[in-house]
Amino acid sequence: MTAYEQLVAIVMRLHDVPADLVGPEATLGALDIDSLTTVEISIRIERDLGVTVGDDELQPDLTLGRIADLIEARRSTTV
Repeated sequence: MTAYEQLVAIVMRLHDVPADLVGPEATLGALDIDSLTTVEISIRIERDLGVTVGDDELQPDLTLGRIADLIEARRSTTV
């Protein structure tokens, strides 16, 4: 499973959003993800994917694709 697919699974588990709105270009803001859910996403990324992406990095204008890129980049540096 790719980082993007794992991220989407996390977002879908934590936030009730129609699947047709979720895509690599979807921003956290467009998905109406609030600050509490952002913190939960950050925690799940660290717990489930083994990399740290701080909730302060998960800004409303950040796309899911960009977050997945960030996860991949951090995975590469921890190996």
